[in-house]
Amino acid sequence: MDMIEQCGLLNQHWYAAALTKELKVNKPFSCMIFELPLVLWKRSDGSVVAFLDRCTHRNAPLSYGKIQNDCLVCPYHGWTYNPAGECVQIPSEGNHKERIMNRQVESFPVRQQDDLLWVWMGRQTEPDHDPFSMPIIRKPGWRYYYMQTDFNNNVTNLVENFMDVPHTVFVHKGWFRDKKQLRVPMTVERTDNSVLVSYHQKSDSIGAFNWLVNPKKLPMIHTDKFYMPNNTRVDYIFGEEERGFVISSTCTPVKPDFTRVYTLIAYKFGMMNPLASLFLPPYTRKVIEQDVWIMDIQGQNLKKFPTPEFKSTPADTLHVYIESLRNWAASGGEGPKPNPIKKDGEFWI
Repeated sequence: MDMIEQCGLLNQHWYAAALTKELKVNKPFSCMIFELPLVLWKRSDGSVVAFLDRCTHRNAPLSYGKIQNDCLVCPYHGWTYNPAGECVQIPSEGNHKERIMNRQVESFPVRQQDDLLWVWMGRQTEPDHDPFSMPIIRKPGWRYYYMQTDFNNNVTNLVENFMDVPHTVFVHKGWFRDKKQLRVPMTVERTDNSVLVSYHQKSDSIGAFNWLVNPKKLPMIHTDKFYMPNNTRVDYIFGEEERGFVISSTCTPVKPDFTRVYTLIAYKFGMMNPLASLFLPPYTRKVIEQDVWIMDIQGQNLKKFPTPEFKSTPADTLHVYIESLRNWAASGGEGPKPNPIKKDGEFWI
């Protein structure tokens, strides 16, 4: 059974297929989601079309074809498909239009939003909600940029990693946090489609550049948020939003153990914004590559133990809640859906 058929309700969502800037005029773009090869291409009016990357004739990849008169032309025999996926021309059949009936390639809804191209993977179902809203903060003083990163691990493990604070003192030692054995109280809430975490530590800081991020030592509000099925948002807000640092990621399952992640970094550092625009991209790239490493070695070990048992403690409450929501959706909605719940807890870093 293919991955998309095994994922239960997880395919009933929008998934990021590319950054909008990756799609070039007159050039098809290939990608893969849930092991399904897709081809994206742009029409003359700027709208984007997504097809299964397979010509209905001899299965040649349409992503190697060309765009002509707002149609996609197969590179093998020239079969031509309009934006609805209908075959409108077969060169070898001449003018016999009656011979090209019912030759249609599968198409997918596409949405351009927040500098990303989103594809609805529900196949035979129509979209019933919008894509996840990436927090591009269009307020004075805020800037943002995207990073695209490939991970050799699955979506569940990645979203847990992105929200996990305890690992930062080990995987990112000296780059993000150092071990101080501080008690961190937290509140974890599971809703119908999210896991929301608030931290109640009075004197927290992030990284060796705290002098730049928060020179006035303003109080920091730290929240981690997971939104079904594959999105995370981590906020560090200083004072009354005088400064801020927001890291948001949407994870696209390419294969069972391979995920492409689009991470949006939004920041507001006042007069230090120009300096931050120089050092922040390489800094965040370094931190993410450290996560690439730990997710890779975890992923390799998971292959050695096909039915792993994860042992959890109260510090892992957010992990348990995320897994409960994703596992229920992956089962196709079998059994009762996890109930909304809120719990206070703590951990040490």
